Amino acid sequence: MTASPRAPHDAAELVGRALALQGRSIDELARGLGVRVDGAPVSTKGKVGELLERALGARGGSAATWDFPELAIELKTIPVDERGIPSESTFVCAVSLLDAERAEWETSWVRAKLSRVLWVPVITSAIGEARERPERGERGERRVGLARLWSPSAEQEAVLLGDFEEILGRIAASGIEDISARVGRWLQLRPKAAHGRVRTRAPGGDEGDVATVPRGFYLRPRFTGAILRDPLALPP
Repeated sequence: MTASPRAPHDAAELVGRALALQGRSIDELARGLGVRVDGAPVSTKGKVGELLERALGARGGSAATWDFPELAIELKTIPVDERGIPSESTFVCAVSLLDAERAEWETSWVRAKLSRVLWVPVITSAIGEARERPERGERGERRVGLARLWSPSAEQEAVLLGDFEEILGRIAASGIEDISARVGRWLQLRPKAAHGRVRTRAPGGDEGDVATVPRGFYLRPRFTGAILRDPLALPP
């Protein structure tokens, strides 16, 4: 078993570590670090993310900070198919719904989280029945793809800002029930909770505050897939 590496000194060292993992299988990495990631990709996604955090020397853990606090860099492992297309939205951070009216993009946690992101694709190569029936979630071989350190361009940030203001503006004006995952060009609001019984308070429009499922900001697959190919992409 290989010990987890120390935290990287700078962004260049972190990127170098991530690039060195390209082509390595998830099973191989797991064995080297003494971690188990058995099961279908849909049920082990969190374990794969934790595995890559450990392999790269992330120290942020579950604290309210970046995965690499000293570098202000967030790590996002993103499951993609053999064409490089993401299979799902990417979680960014939780949202304080009661603060929607007072939230500002410049000081928001979502902007801080997206200021520098190390994207690490995890490619699943479907085999056998999984190739014919991908909805079943059977496990094919998973390997690390080409990592990319990304910061939003001015044009990209303008779109994210617009999404942020539209989403939180609707919540503040009309309540949480006026918003759905369809709102937002790249950034969207979706439920984020361990199970459906979890509740938090949120503006309910004319009804006052209501109890609802916690929400989080997510990036749409069409955006993440585009920037994995071109960091300056402006997808529709």
